[in-house]
Amino acid sequence: MMRPSYLIVGEKKWRHILSWIAISMTLVVAVVDGRECSFPAIFNLGDSNSDTGGLTAAFGPAPPPNGITFFHSPAGRFSDGRLIIDFIAQSFDLPYLSAYLDSVGSNFTHGVNFATAGSTVRRQNTTLFQSGYSPISLDVQSVQLSEFKARSKLARKRGSVFRELLPKEEYFSEALYTFDIGQNDITAGYKLNMTSEQVKAYVPDVLTQFSNVIRNVYEEGGRSFWIHNTGPLGCLPYMLDRYPVSSDQIDKSGCAKPFNQVAQYFNRKLKDTVMQLRKQLPEAAITYVDVYRVKYSLISNAQKYGFKDGVIACCGEGGKYNYNNAARCGATKVENGKKVLIAKSCKDPSVRIIWDGIHYTEAANYWIFQQIANGSFSDPPLPLNMACKF
Repeated sequence: MMRPSYLIVGEKKWRHILSWIAISMTLVVAVVDGRECSFPAIFNLGDSNSDTGGLTAAFGPAPPPNGITFFHSPAGRFSDGRLIIDFIAQSFDLPYLSAYLDSVGSNFTHGVNFATAGSTVRRQNTTLFQSGYSPISLDVQSVQLSEFKARSKLARKRGSVFRELLPKEEYFSEALYTFDIGQNDITAGYKLNMTSEQVKAYVPDVLTQFSNVIRNVYEEGGRSFWIHNTGPLGCLPYMLDRYPVSSDQIDKSGCAKPFNQVAQYFNRKLKDTVMQLRKQLPEAAITYVDVYRVKYSLISNAQKYGFKDGVIACCGEGGKYNYNNAARCGATKVENGKKVLIAKSCKDPSVRIIWDGIHYTEAANYWIFQQIANGSFSDPPLPLNMACKF
């Protein structure tokens, strides 16, 4: 016997009310507790949006002018300066994270960065030199984290310098685990000439593998998770130049609507995945952060926020978007026997949003960090310094 429609509507309404009550109770507990989270370490997994030197340690440095703004020389980051993960670490008075793959001068006392540029959630059936995708996929990063934890425990027992360079055993359960990955999984499909619908079709598998890694970290003792969704791919010169769309598919901000729609689809599914993980991992505090909305707002309102040229790269070599895939930021050529830089930085990166056609400038990264740190774009809506609450 079918139930009357008004009963079905009523049940949906009550489910909505109950979900808001649950969120409100979470916020009340956090406010009553009042204590900020004291994270002694950060362990980051991701791609080039948060890579602080992993890929460059393994495959060669990011060329100048990368790093010119803050570090004044290449520093393993694909940006003119610092990344969002750098500002996250700084906000807890922790040092910038050393890359796990960087064996020279690294100090892992307060965390490790396992991210590498070009990383994906799913392993790619190709090589870095063929496609640009890193062999260090998310599952590999998870294995590295597990090995690092086990070996750190043994090494610290040896005392001496090992106790000064490796985290204490308890830090692994007290740390903040940050994730920023998924962008490359989407672009991988387009590189294979897939349609947007075909890309969407494999998103569930990507997120199943993402869930597996979160569960693995939880089993290793991780309890506080800060997860970024993916940004507006259709606003990146890399996508706009390589995969041109018709003018009616370009929005008022100059972004390609089809690519952004796929990114938004990925993010909706990611949020659903996070909700399921909360049910499965009762002791975990999992924060979903909507960086897509923040980045799109910045690009769409560039002048309002003190920036300009929303979808134009700062560092590049000509073209409509100052992006040339054959001569990316830092590219050189030989003239009269001398190496000459042809893909140069713009005069003032501090007023630009996109650095090299794929990544963001330090100024944009800092602006984005400021927006997300207070919890305005988080679910649950708790600030970064409360990310241990659940």
